[in-house]
Amino acid sequence: MEKATVGERKLLDRKGRVAKKLRISVTDRCNFACLFCMPDKDKVSWIPQEEILSFEEVERIAGVVASLGIEKIRVTGGEPLLRRDLERLVKSLVQIQGIRSVDMTTNGWYLEQKAKPLRDAGLRGVTVSLHSLRADRFTKISGVDALPRVLRGIDRALGEGLSPVKINSVAIRGFNDDELLELVEYARERRIAIRFIEFMPLDGLGIWSHDRVVSGKEIVDRVSAKYPMVPRGRGSAETSALWEFEDGKGSIGLITPMSEPFCDDCDRIRLTADGKLLSCLFDTEYHDLRSTVRNGASDEELAKNILAAVWKKPDGVGYMPWINDGWAKPRNMNAIGG
Repeated sequence: MEKATVGERKLLDRKGRVAKKLRISVTDRCNFACLFCMPDKDKVSWIPQEEILSFEEVERIAGVVASLGIEKIRVTGGEPLLRRDLERLVKSLVQIQGIRSVDMTTNGWYLEQKAKPLRDAGLRGVTVSLHSLRADRFTKISGVDALPRVLRGIDRALGEGLSPVKINSVAIRGFNDDELLELVEYARERRIAIRFIEFMPLDGLGIWSHDRVVSGKEIVDRVSAKYPMVPRGRGSAETSALWEFEDGKGSIGLITPMSEPFCDDCDRIRLTADGKLLSCLFDTEYHDLRSTVRNGASDEELAKNILAAVWKKPDGVGYMPWINDGWAKPRNMNAIGG
């Protein structure tokens, strides 16, 4: 295979941002149906199997973007562990020159059985989506009665030595905003980080509204009233602002794309399961890498296409008039990659 001759080229966009992280969606399918992610599951049009990238195609694209400066990879879905033998892909990704870490975001359903083989394959850490600790509410939000199984998966990930183990929780007023402290206490007991995410208009069932957004500031005010915290700020190109508990029992992160967008130093790009490169979560131009790969292009040609796509990266949500009105979303979050 011809290798890309990249010289000093890097994944630069028009605002001067340089991409260092890649999120790889390995499937659009999910065995959950979270109300803010997926539309009516009976009406979902899954990507045809023949259009899904093979592991070998994913590895090739990852190798080229690594040669252009990508250092960290996060494997996502849909639910990534629905892909059979995913640990084989993880093992290949961690061996790519220039890749410093490979992590995964999962709903936790398969984590109890997959934590060890994933760790053995070289996976560094895992982030589990957990939006409620109440069984009935968990089922309402995720569409699946799975809370005990997900909690066992988190404990197994900790026991197998995956690190960091994190929790992502989307805060939605009227659904789980009265549970913030319960989620914090669960994380503190295990000394793991929890990250609260402001509700974004990527919802599958169309329930998003301004009124349902629980801002990062409100979350800090409510949590710190019981557990005093010290602000540590948001590191360069990080998605979350960090707050540490004064008593040393962990931290919370706040991902605030609605109240305090962090687009100006974004260093992430996304590869969808069917080979589309998105330079931004809210990008409406899907750059087709699958055709490039399957039509016999060299690595150099693939690199040029990727460089051109990243150069056109949108300014970001912080510069959009108001995203709910100004962005006609072509896909739901399960097909974009979490």
